[in-house]
Amino acid sequence: MRRASPPRRHRSGALLTRAQKQAKVVELHEKLGRATSVYLADYRGVTVESVNRLRGRIRREGQGVYEYEVVKNTLLERAARDTEAAALADHFEGPTVLAMSYGDPIGLAKILVDFAKDVEVFKLKAGVLAGRTLGIGEIGQLATLPPLDEIRATLIGLIQAPATKLARLVSEPGAQLARALAARGQQEGS
Repeated sequence: MRRASPPRRHRSGALLTRAQKQAKVVELHEKLGRATSVYLADYRGVTVESVNRLRGRIRREGQGVYEYEVVKNTLLERAARDTEAAALADHFEGPTVLAMSYGDPIGLAKILVDFAKDVEVFKLKAGVLAGRTLGIGEIGQLATLPPLDEIRATLIGLIQAPATKLARLVSEPGAQLARALAARGQQEGS
């Protein structure tokens, strides 16, 4: 008769039962399914003070759109199945931080890249955005882009500019005629 193994201790010292692990997998799976971008990092050697600073910045700038949590690789591997994050399975090793964005992927990438520059022991592993796996260099490039709202505004401006020019072009002959008639009227009136 096989004996049930006792619950394993989590790094925090808390015991996780099988039911708690399953619940965590379901929760992570739902979050990964909703995320527009997912980033993994190795936090080995990062001080608690530095992590708290990072979490504070993510909370402040993300306003509920960004999430950051330390995850157990085995749970993350199970949760990532059938999500875009499954492409990151090769990076589910060592101490892993999971950062997710449910909106603008650029802002979170900037926060993580800035933190990695300030705290050299914090190492980005990889990311996934729109089904595409991102390496460290690509995450760095993503972080150099302007915010998504700014990109949208620029794009709308580019789309509207030709229409505005066309409207001006179409209305200009009428305006020129009106100015010419007004000038002619002033000449005759003088």
